[in-house]
Amino acid sequence: MASSAPSTALVIAGTAAASAIATALAIRFFSDAGSKADKASLDAAVRKALEAASRSAGPVAMPKASSDKVFPATRRLLRTEQQRILVTGGAGFVGSHLVDALMQQGHIVYVLDNLFTGRRENIEHWVGHPNFEFFQQDVVHPFFVEVTRIYHLACPASPPHYQANPIKTIKCSTQGCMNMLGLAKRCNARLLFTSTSEIYGDPQIHPQPESYWGNVHTWGPRACYDEGKRVGETMCFSYRQQHKVQVRVSRIFNTYGPRMDPLDGRVVSNFIMQALRGEPLTIYGTGKQTRSFQYVSDLVRGLIALMEGDYDDPVNIGNPQERTVEEFARSVASMCGSAGGVVMRPRPTDDPMVRRPNVARAREVIGWQPKVSLEEGLVPTIEYFKGVLGREDAKLPADRVWLPSDLSIPSKDHPDDAAVERVVADAPVTAGSAAASGAASA
Repeated sequence: MASSAPSTALVIAGTAAASAIATALAIRFFSDAGSKADKASLDAAVRKALEAASRSAGPVAMPKASSDKVFPATRRLLRTEQQRILVTGGAGFVGSHLVDALMQQGHIVYVLDNLFTGRRENIEHWVGHPNFEFFQQDVVHPFFVEVTRIYHLACPASPPHYQANPIKTIKCSTQGCMNMLGLAKRCNARLLFTSTSEIYGDPQIHPQPESYWGNVHTWGPRACYDEGKRVGETMCFSYRQQHKVQVRVSRIFNTYGPRMDPLDGRVVSNFIMQALRGEPLTIYGTGKQTRSFQYVSDLVRGLIALMEGDYDDPVNIGNPQERTVEEFARSVASMCGSAGGVVMRPRPTDDPMVRRPNVARAREVIGWQPKVSLEEGLVPTIEYFKGVLGREDAKLPADRVWLPSDLSIPSKDHPDDAAVERVVADAPVTAGSAAASGAASA
């Protein structure tokens, strides 16, 4: 009997235009402030790429995976144990790691992503698996699929992307969030909204607890992202109050790891790429401003624990270990074997001086705290960026899954099966055997 699991087609449209847009935006963001002619030329390139994207052909179904394709190992669940989970932004940096964890747990996962900043390569290792389906669509447009859980991650999150298209960013955090809340209402599904530490702005309280209302410039260059997330939080709690929708809100602090966009403008990717190339590391400001960096596997654990827990007010998810940007630059240079030194540039407008989470609430209500130190997390991150640069010494995982083998994800239904090394102990699934798998039906 044919499986009733999701189809295995991968839908792709306009990826070349999206790539051109992302590249043009990154170059535009990092161009010399005094070169107005260059900026005007780059602005024209961005507009041209956007026009090309709007003219691109409709969705095209990619071929199914070959019958001998071997997938990363997953747990086999009964139909009654499986969740049907939608991950918006699931082809992005954080979203793709979350998809890996949910697939390894044995759930049915739908990914919704417009590939504006996400990458097909981040999820390609799941294409053809009976529990996986990808839809290329912008979250600002209505979307319906029968689900029990919704992780709403979709939104441009790096300065080059959200500052170059502020309206798209606001619409993603507002109209997109409303669409997902409407879907949660119709399906009686639980929704987790990924908010951000940016809602605290340039904080005057340190470290930042969830009770802090923030110090935010409401119309500055970062406002489209910061204020959009604040509105998204308000929407979530309005739907909770008026329609009894189950919501969870995570406030995510600086996160790093494999699959980061090398041109996303963040300090981690900037420093590593410059160090591996032997270039001076660019510090914006004095270098005395502080940041707290959490490895992506810690964030994934926190998101899943929050989704499956009972607490429904905002929760900070971040690593409270604080470093100055200058200290971080020295660490990256040392680990990459770089002697390129540093160069100083003016601090960007509204760039916060301090950023550190108070995670007492996360420890109390979901039993979560970070496990991966900065030095530990930088090792696989640097290897990933070596691969991006095409270096032969890059150590990349054969199955393309970067989650550490000791990743522990709480499970209410299976408290004795918390460790991923036990979750993924089943024999690997191949595309040829997948269609006949009764465990995949739902």
